[in-house]
Order: sequence, then C-alpha cells, then structure tokens
Amino acid sequence: MSKARSDQLFQLIKSLRKSEKRYFKTQCNQSGKSDLKYIKLFDAIDNLKRFEDESQLLDQAWINPAQFSNLKAHLYKRILQSLKDYAAASNEELAIREQIDYVQILFDRSLYSQSIQLLDKVKRAVRNSENLELQLEVLKWERNLLPFSIGKNNRERVQEIVRASNDVNDRISRTNLLTNLLVELNAIYLQFGYIRSKEDFDHINQIFKDRLPKSDATDLSLREKLLWYEIYHGYYSFIQDLDNTYVYAKYWVDLFPNEPHSAFLLEKYLKGLNHLLNAQSRLRMEREFVTTHKRLRSLEGHPLIAVNENLRIRLFKYSYAHQFNKYFMVGDFTTGGLLLSRIESRLEQFIGMIDKHSELILFYKIACLHFGNQDYRAALKWLNRIINSEDLDIREDVHSFARIINLITHYELGNRDVLEYAVRSTYRFLLKKEDLHHFQQCILDFIKNLSWSMTDEQLIQAFKHLRTKLLPIASSQYDRRAFVYFDIISWLESKIENRPIESVVKDKLRLPPHESLEMATRPSLEFMT
Repeated sequence: MSKARSDQLFQLIKSLRKSEKRYFKTQCNQSGKSDLKYIKLFDAIDNLKRFEDESQLLDQAWINPAQFSNLKAHLYKRILQSLKDYAAASNEELAIREQIDYVQILFDRSLYSQSIQLLDKVKRAVRNSENLELQLEVLKWERNLLPFSIGKNNRERVQEIVRASNDVNDRISRTNLLTNLLVELNAIYLQFGYIRSKEDFDHINQIFKDRLPKSDATDLSLREKLLWYEIYHGYYSFIQDLDNTYVYAKYWVDLFPNEPHSAFLLEKYLKGLNHLLNAQSRLRMEREFVTTHKRLRSLEGHPLIAVNENLRIRLFKYSYAHQFNKYFMVGDFTTGGLLLSRIESRLEQFIGMIDKHSELILFYKIACLHFGNQDYRAALKWLNRIINSEDLDIREDVHSFARIINLITHYELGNRDVLEYAVRSTYRFLLKKEDLHHFQQCILDFIKNLSWSMTDEQLIQAFKHLRTKLLPIASSQYDRRAFVYFDIISWLESKIENRPIESVVKDKLRLPPHESLEMATRPSLEFMT
C-alpha cells in the first residue's frame, strides 16, 4: 500500500461508528491472539487526530518497515470483511449474496441436496427483491442444480426457468437502456445545468427521443418505473417545465405508500422526496412543501439511516438544503442567517463527506441566503469557495452566476479596487465557458458603467434602467433560467425603494404567482444526484 493508501486506511477507520469498531475488535479477539499486529495498527491509526504522513506510524517499535505495506493491506481487507459481516444483518442484498456464495461452496463439495435446500430459501428471499441481477443469479443456480433434482415435473420446471430467465433478461435489458439514458442526461446537467439556448433544447430533445425505449409505464416493474419517472423528471427539469417536473416527482414519491426497508429503495425514496420538494418550492406550494419536508425529516429514525452512511449523508444534505429553500420560498433570510450561524461548524464537518456537485450547490444556496440577509461578507466567503474551486467543469452555470453575484456583492461592500479586476475576470470566464448571454451582458455593462461619483438620483435611475432591460428576459424561454440562480429583480427594487431585499421579497410573496415574477426569480437549484 502506498502513502495514499495509508490515508485511505485512516479515512476508512475514522468512518467507523463505535458499534462497528467494537464488532471488528470482537471478531479479531475470537482468534485468541490479542497481540496481533494488525489490531495494534488499527488502534494506532484510530488514535490519530489527523493523518499527515507514515512517520506517525513507523516510529512504533513493533512495526517492521519492510512488512508495513502488507500489514496495511491485511488490515484494510479485514476491516472490509468485518463491515460486510456487520451489515449483512440489516442489508438484505448483502445477505442474499452471502447465501448464494454458500450455495457455490456446497455445490463445489458435491453436496447437491444441501445446495438445493439452501437455494430454495434464497429463492424466497429474492422473490420480493428489485435486484434483477440477483434474480438472474438464482435462476442460473436453478439450471445448474436441475440435473441433481430430477423429478416427475422436471420438464415443466425447465420451461418455467426458461420463461423466468427470458423475462428477467428482458427487464435487465430495458433497465440498462433506461439507466444509460439517465446517466447521459445527468452528465449533461452536471456540466451545464439548465438549457441555455434553442440548440441545447434540440440536443436534449433528440437524446430523449432517440434513447427512451418504447414502453408503457404501467407495464414496468418498480425499479423500471423509478427510472422512467426519474428520466421524465430530469427532462422536464432541464427545460424548466415546472408543472411537469412536479407531476413526475409526485409519481415517483407515490410509488412508496410506505417507508421502504431496503437500502436501494430507501435511497430512491429520498431522491424522490428531494425532487418533489424542489418542485413544490419553485411552484410556491408552501403547505405541500411543509408536509413533504416533515415526511423527509421523519426518516431520521429509520433503522437503515442508523447503519448506512450514504443514506445518512443524503438525508442530512436534503434536509438542510430544503430548510434553506423554505427560507427562500417565504423570504425569511433573517431566520436563515441565524440557522447558518448555529450550524456552520456542523456544516463544515458534513461538507467533506458529500460529492463535489452537492458541495457546489450547497455553497451557492448558502451564499444566496447570506446575500438575502444583507450579510455580504459572509456571502463573499461562500462565493469565493466556488470561484476558487478547481472543479470548473461541474455545473458551469453555477460557476458563472457565482461570479455575477460576486460582482454585485463587491459593489454592495464598496470594494472599488476589486470590481474592475473582477469584471474583466468574469468576462474572460463567461467567454471561455460560452455562457455570455444577454442577462450576463446586461449585468456586466451595468457594473462596468457605474460611477462612484453618481448622485443618489442618478443611481436610482441606473437601477430602474437595468430593471427595465431585465424584465423581458424573465419571460424568455431560454434566458429566464438566469432568474432561477439569482433574484436580481428584487435586489434592484430594494435599491430603488431603499429598503431591505427581504422586505421586497415578502411583499412579492403576498401576490398570486401569476401577478409576480417571484416564481421565476428565486434561487432553487436542485440536487440531481
């Protein structure tokens, strides 16, 4: 194992809960040798606050440097085996795979009747599973064991196995087509975000029509329906058709009349609730949003959340993201700012556990919340974490608009010296990413032409002029996406009327959706993954 693998070993050990460490130690101690070197290495790494280099470990007298690489590899393998055994009790698929392995072991020892007996138990367990690959594996073993269980109904059994195998293969083939389409759409979304032009729309439309299998959703299995609704939800989200985005998110969540009890289905359920909440917040469905958010938060007590780190992190991510969305939806930036100050240290710990896309969206939401609260220095701190990121090919749209808000934030802070350089830098970035559209050009021209010697009346006229130029963009099919990222109209009105942006947004929310631009101008970026 290299130094990088040493760091990975440190991360793996630090990810273990107390109960998992206890289980690992118990397993090791069953050997009767409490002085095993890999146990000592486990304790040494566990006692480290952070990993810097291997010298922290190699100064232990009992470690032979020549054997260190093998010792680390052995410990890593033992921890993974322990975690597998620990999780098998609560993870149905892991338990089934383990039983199939036992069928293989019994078969290899010519204990055919025992293999058949165990396979019958596995068949009952896998029957309700949505894992098609496991179902196919069981059917394979049924074929393998058929010559050793010949009976009077043998021919009928063969035909039944063939029919079942063909059905599962067809479903696997359809699932693969749906999965490939979903992955392709997700990859485009993760790079560019919402469609920016007619060319983007035509490209997405063509992919959608060419790749989507001809099928009726009512004939699909649960797993296939989940993929089907996720694809349609993603497509309508791409093109900003909010009504259909909501419809397919609702179809998705309605597939779960009760809380699921497998890790795969619970993960899909969490994603469905996340997308439904995004749609409800964008459509100003406050009552439904509150109900759905309670439904999401209630999952904190689900037994799988306690033992599955991936599910726990997803729940944490979605819960707080939609708590922030609630503040955007009701215009309560003050309360949002207070929440952020309370949980900032916890957030920092959490940020290191999530994927880069989720991290980027979280930074952006937090920056917008601080901006709405007029805490511009805090907003700038989070915007800088986006601007200084090396992952510029993830959500190029978010990177672009972070730079736009960065300019406005520097203006609010009176940072004259920074603004001139920031405008040039933003121009270069937008040109490089081919994202210099009418909205961005208007903002850049506005900032560039602002003079610090303007009178209050001249400033108000400049704000009014920019508002007049931007309002028509909000109804444009493609350019309106800009208002999803930043509610610049409310900011301009706050400057024109000389009152807090929070007050402007709350006044807008008292109007029906069709009488205000609020529905199109509230930051509500989505966690697609």
